[in-house]
Amino acid sequence: MSTSMSVARSLPGGPVAEQILAEVAQEVTQLRAAGVTPALATVLVGDDDASVGYIRIKQRQAVQLGFASPHVRLPASASQADLQAVVTQLSADTSVHGVLVQHPVPPHLDFDRAMQALDPEKDVDGMHPVNLGRLTLGLPGPTPCTPAGIEALLAYHEVPVAGREVVVLGRGATLGRPLAMVLAQKRPTANAAVTVVHTGVPDWPRYTRRAEIVVAAAGVPGLVRPEHLRPGAVVVNGGVRYAGRRLLPDVDESCATVAGAMTPRVGGVGPTTVAMLFRNAVRAARRTRSSRTPVRLPDSGAPAGR
Repeated sequence: MSTSMSVARSLPGGPVAEQILAEVAQEVTQLRAAGVTPALATVLVGDDDASVGYIRIKQRQAVQLGFASPHVRLPASASQADLQAVVTQLSADTSVHGVLVQHPVPPHLDFDRAMQALDPEKDVDGMHPVNLGRLTLGLPGPTPCTPAGIEALLAYHEVPVAGREVVVLGRGATLGRPLAMVLAQKRPTANAAVTVVHTGVPDWPRYTRRAEIVVAAAGVPGLVRPEHLRPGAVVVNGGVRYAGRRLLPDVDESCATVAGAMTPRVGGVGPTTVAMLFRNAVRAARRTRSSRTPVRLPDSGAPAGR
């Protein structure tokens, strides 16, 4: 007698990103018609192949959306003072609305210290201490891109979040901790009961096995396996590492035999993260325009669904 094995419903990020970027493009068109060309500046230190590739993708997307895309490239030997001088200069440049410092920087540089030299209003990553404070207090401001993208992805695919138990596996400053704050906020696409655990907790599977939604954000390839999940759980793979150009996710692909829905290994959270970067950038340009002469633009929040 043959047995069939269920396979989780896929939760691709591509369609979500397309919807968000379409809204961004509309806002860019209206801003340009009002005399403002949104500008997203990028800063790259060194020659890391992955970082060079990321910057190239973001610049190409910026051009397609109608952004100006000034770029500063510093050698790997650049000093902390060199990096901070560039960030300070871009912060003071009124023609630049958003600034992205590509992470990681060479090990002799302090990324967080460089970020503190950035005007929080131009922080498109949402990682400036001021903006993380705004997130904690529930105040308006740029939201970290990957957490915002995950909220939008779940909303687009009509995955109920409000009132459900979410376990975030990972406590990093760029994903785990801010995501917990994002999904706990009181709005229809969040409002969850969120638990944050990490690999320093010996019995972390005890938490993931009870969760209705699991977000892997540890950066440990293959960490989450089928036996760590509640049957039918929604699984979001947010943590990845790279071996050369190969992407190594936290969630083993065999989890698709237990999960009810799951983001794909490639094309899941990544596209939504990039889309949120540009949403933060166009909102920064909108704020600049609003401080001069108000212009009515649609507010592009998390997609409500398909």
